[in-house]
Amino acid sequence: MSAPPSPTSTASDDTAATSVDVPLLTAAEEALSPAERATAALAQKDEGNGHFVQGKYAEAKECYSRAIALDPSNAVFWSNRAACELKLEQQGLAIADATEALTLNPSFVKAYYRRASAHLAILDPKAALPDLRAILKIEPNNATVRTQLEATTKLVRRLEFEKAIRVEEGVPPSGTVAEHLEQRTGGAEVRADYDGPRLPTDGVNGVPGKPWLGTISAKFIDDMIAYFKDGKRLPLGIAWQIILGALRAFQSEPALVRYTIPKGDSIHVVGDTHGQFYDFVHLMGLIGAPSETHAVLFNGDFVDRGSWSVEIALTIMAYKWLYPHTTLVNRGNHETSDMNKVYGFEGECKAKFGGEMTFKLFTELFIAIPLSTLISAPVAPLPSEQLPADASKSLAQTAPIVDPKTGCKHFFVVHGGLFSRDNVSLDEIAAINRFAQKQPGQEGLMMELLWSDPQPMPGRGPSKRGVGLGFGPDITRAWCEYNHVSTVLRSHEVRQNGYAEEHQGLCCTVFSAPNYCDSTGNLGAFARIDERGTLFWTTFEAQPHPNIRPMAYAGGPMSSMLS
Repeated sequence: MSAPPSPTSTASDDTAATSVDVPLLTAAEEALSPAERATAALAQKDEGNGHFVQGKYAEAKECYSRAIALDPSNAVFWSNRAACELKLEQQGLAIADATEALTLNPSFVKAYYRRASAHLAILDPKAALPDLRAILKIEPNNATVRTQLEATTKLVRRLEFEKAIRVEEGVPPSGTVAEHLEQRTGGAEVRADYDGPRLPTDGVNGVPGKPWLGTISAKFIDDMIAYFKDGKRLPLGIAWQIILGALRAFQSEPALVRYTIPKGDSIHVVGDTHGQFYDFVHLMGLIGAPSETHAVLFNGDFVDRGSWSVEIALTIMAYKWLYPHTTLVNRGNHETSDMNKVYGFEGECKAKFGGEMTFKLFTELFIAIPLSTLISAPVAPLPSEQLPADASKSLAQTAPIVDPKTGCKHFFVVHGGLFSRDNVSLDEIAAINRFAQKQPGQEGLMMELLWSDPQPMPGRGPSKRGVGLGFGPDITRAWCEYNHVSTVLRSHEVRQNGYAEEHQGLCCTVFSAPNYCDSTGNLGAFARIDERGTLFWTTFEAQPHPNIRPMAYAGGPMSSMLS
């Protein structure tokens, strides 16, 4: 565990990069003959391959980019860079690079496969079908791709069917589940031989006149976490009570939650944890559990990819039920139904609880989660020369934008980022009707809050993901000044150091899933903000976990394309 010097973004974080963006040749490289350039390019490719097999995808991408600069006519270089971009979740760039590779070599099977994988990753399985079919024309005996084509075709049909029959719901899942709990039907009754933690009868935050909805205590949560660490599962009825308890808390909150740090206290902010439960437990040991006096903000993407998403979700929701005012949660782009169908959470719910009701209940819960949080410091910031040695020293912290009325700092915490238009106000964000919109869709404020990414160049640009947009340092500063915000604190992207201070610290990324998907070798990190708005970073390493691979519940060939 450490608090290292502030890392900054690298070229690999370039949100608006496109397939034509390659490094400039040095004078020495310019002087090489075509044959010598081709040889040098192959050497860069070989170096990139070495990085790739070690899981150093950003470094590998740099090498492939150098190879492309030296010899842009080689389709392998473009396709290999697309493979890196898939690993870095830069699906939009992967599509562009794979397309360039196919322009150079229309029979390049790997490029078709990588482009199909990228389309599937951004929930456009229909666009993946032509590439899978193209592979089978070239390799008609490729059984793996044939199976993947069948699975993708079924997914397309399923999504189209669900869209076609979607109507205004009658009784919401929460109503059905509450009825099952009252009547002890539908699997809600806890078996007599169950030897795990039980909700207390004398806990807190129950519903008057409805004892079947239960109460909760800190001891129950501690016992539940220990039970999960032993690889055991909660009965359906207890899981439902936890989800309903959190749902009631979220339903009373606006889309933008405002939280003022009590004097003498601080708040911790946690980024993506993505179903990595054993890392999550280690993280909670470092920051301490939420309590009446200790606030923790979980900034989305706690489900999908990792194979213990249910355990993390139930733990966070149990804390939300017990401490609704100090357990703060923002919705991430993975707390959405379409992502859950592809990246594993739906399959995990069905595997661990049976049937569809628990996933439907989680979907209702995710719709209720707020979209952002404004953290306010109650005390004016320290002068830069008085900042503690381990505090952030970015320009945003040493010369902060403060509220003109109070002279204090505000932190806008959101999973993704900022917007495609100027002058979006905090009041406009607070007015978003997430209950009516339900899912983020392909455009609008909700989508941008959950999906956008910072980029190093000014202005706005297309997202490297293929969804959302990139926003530059000028966009961030203008928005912060307009809303009197000191820092935009967001998650959504892997950072090798676990966090990054970008846009002169006006936009910071925190990512809390170390060695993401058991492959990237990154640190995890979390932030702490004290009563003066002083910002501190702490990093931590991945912990051992049982031998269950990421995406274990995504299902069949779909998981192999996305892992």
